Amino acid sequence: MKIISRSVKQTVNIGKKLAKQLKPGDIVCLCGDLGSGKTVFTKGIAQGLGIDKDKIISPTFVLIRSNQAKNKLILNHFDLYRLKNSGDILALGLEEYFYADGINVIEWAERLGKLAPKEYLKVALSIKGDKIRLLEFKAAGKRYSQLLGRWK
Repeated sequence: MKIISRSVKQTVNIGKKLAKQLKPGDIVCLCGDLGSGKTVFTKGIAQGLGIDKDKIISPTFVLIRSNQAKNKLILNHFDLYRLKNSGDILALGLEEYFYADGINVIEWAERLGKLAPKEYLKVALSIKGDKIRLLEFKAAGKRYSQLLGRWK
């Protein structure tokens, strides 16, 4: 599935709409160049979950940020930009997050390589113009195929 966003607001709104389909334990893998809108999209997911989008900042320097919604749902926001090898990623203990009750959003997910979970929703963001972004959604696994089918 492909969606064109023509503004930051639209990218946030796409994330908000996706959030309505997410449930505890879900994993959303974001891929794209610097400035492609990964953190903006995550702000939309947060807002859709009932978390103040202004609390969502790129976790580049701390690698993981967790935020709790009023309904107690946890959003784990990862940024793998600074990690260069699988050893660094393993040291984070990502699996503990993946199989817990939070919703997990991973920026620079392409760096997971063979450590990627078996099932996840991939969102590839690309820059198509000044504020124009292409968001391409791909499902890995039955859960996410169903999610995309319902969301269309």
